[in-house]
Amino acid sequence: MNMMVTPRRARGVVSVRADVSDPTKILNEMRSAFEAFKADNDKALADLKKGQADVVQTEKVDRINTEISTLQKALDETNAMLAAIRTGGAGTAADPAVAEHARAFNSWFRKGDRAVDADLHALEVKAALTTDSDPDGGYLVPEEMASTIDRVVGTVSVMRDISSVMTISGDTYTKLVNMGGAGAGWVGEREARPETAAPTLRQLVFNTMELYANPAATQKMLDDGRIDIGQWLGNEVAEAFAEQEGAAFISGNGVNKPRGLLAYDPVANASWAWGKIGFVKSGGAAGFAADDPADAIIDLTYALKQGYRNGASFLMSDATMGAVRKLKDGDGAYLWRIPEGSEGVPTILGKPVRTDDNMPAIGANDFPIAFGNFPRAYLIIDRFGIRVLRDPFTNKPFVHFYTTKRVGGGVQNFEAVKLLKIAN
Repeated sequence: MNMMVTPRRARGVVSVRADVSDPTKILNEMRSAFEAFKADNDKALADLKKGQADVVQTEKVDRINTEISTLQKALDETNAMLAAIRTGGAGTAADPAVAEHARAFNSWFRKGDRAVDADLHALEVKAALTTDSDPDGGYLVPEEMASTIDRVVGTVSVMRDISSVMTISGDTYTKLVNMGGAGAGWVGEREARPETAAPTLRQLVFNTMELYANPAATQKMLDDGRIDIGQWLGNEVAEAFAEQEGAAFISGNGVNKPRGLLAYDPVANASWAWGKIGFVKSGGAAGFAADDPADAIIDLTYALKQGYRNGASFLMSDATMGAVRKLKDGDGAYLWRIPEGSEGVPTILGKPVRTDDNMPAIGANDFPIAFGNFPRAYLIIDRFGIRVLRDPFTNKPFVHFYTTKRVGGGVQNFEAVKLLKIAN
C-alpha cells in the first residue's frame, strides 16, 4: 500500500508530503511540524496574555495540531504494517496434515465441492484443528489464513496491541487473583513458628462471545486461481472485526460482547476498591483547569502505584491528544514530546501515549484519558479457531462467507489502570 499524506500549506504551516512506506520521513516531518506548533502556540499564548488574541494565529495553531495528528496516525499505521510483515509472513505448513487441510479448504472455499465437504471435518481432526465445541457450523480456516486475519485485525485494534492476549480452546477462562493476606513475621532461631494467615484469592471469569462478519464475493472472482483467498478473507473481515472489537474493549457492556475498560464502576482514587477503577479529576467542569491544567495529568500519572508505572502508557482519542499537546509543565516545557529513538511513539511525562478514537472526547463527567499498565490491566481472550460457513444461496450471484470467531475481554487487575474524569 502506498498512501500519501498531504496536509496543505497555509500561512507558514509546515507542508507535508510523506510516503507512508518510509516511517523515518514521516517522523522527521512530524518533528518539524511539532517545532512549528510550539513556536506558534507560544506566540498565541503570549498575545493572549497581552490582550491581543489573534484569531488567525489561533487557527494556524489548530491547523498544525491537526497535521501532527494526521502524521501520527499515518506513522502508527506504517509501523503496524511493517511489524505485520516482519512477524506474520505466511509460509507453507510443515505438517502434511495441515497442508492437506489447507488445500482442501481452498478447494471448498472456491467451489463448494461436496466431495471435499465430506472430508473437511476429518481433515480438521488429522490437522489437530478441532475445538471443544462446534456451535457455528462451517469449517475452521487453515492456520496461515487465521494468522493473516488475526494479524490484519491486530494492526487496527490499539487495545489488542497494548493489552495481554490469550488463546484458549474452550468458551471460558477462569483466573485466580491473589488479593494478599498471606501472613509472615520475624522469629528468633529457637522460637516457635505459629501458623500464619492464608492468602485471599478472588476468581475472575472471562467468557468468549461470538463476533461475526459476512463478506461476499462473486463466483467468477473465486474461480480466479490467482486470488489469495487467505489475504482476501483477512482484508474483508478485518475492518468489521476490528471496529466491533475496538469499541467493545473500551466501552462494551459485557452482554454478548467483551466488557470494556470504561464499563466498570469508576470511583475517586482515594476510595478505590477492588472491582472498581480509580479516577482523578481534571480540575475543570468541561475540560482542564484554567490555572496549571497540566497538574491533572501529573496527578493521573502518580495515582498509579510505582510498580505499575514501569511499562505504563496513556490511552486517549486523537481529539483529546490534540488538547493535551498544548499543555505545559510548571517550567514551561510541553508535556507531549517525540523522544529520539522512539520510532515516532509520542510521550507524555516520559510515558508512551496511544490513540484510540473509541475513547470519549473531553466533556463534562466523561473519562477521556486512561493511564495504566495495560498488559497487566486488561486481558483479551480468543477462542481457538476462526470458522467459515459458505453460503451460495442467500444472495445470488454472490457467495457469502459467514465468518465467526469467539472473543472475550475484561479488566484482570483493577490496580493497574486509572482514569481522568472531567470534573472540578
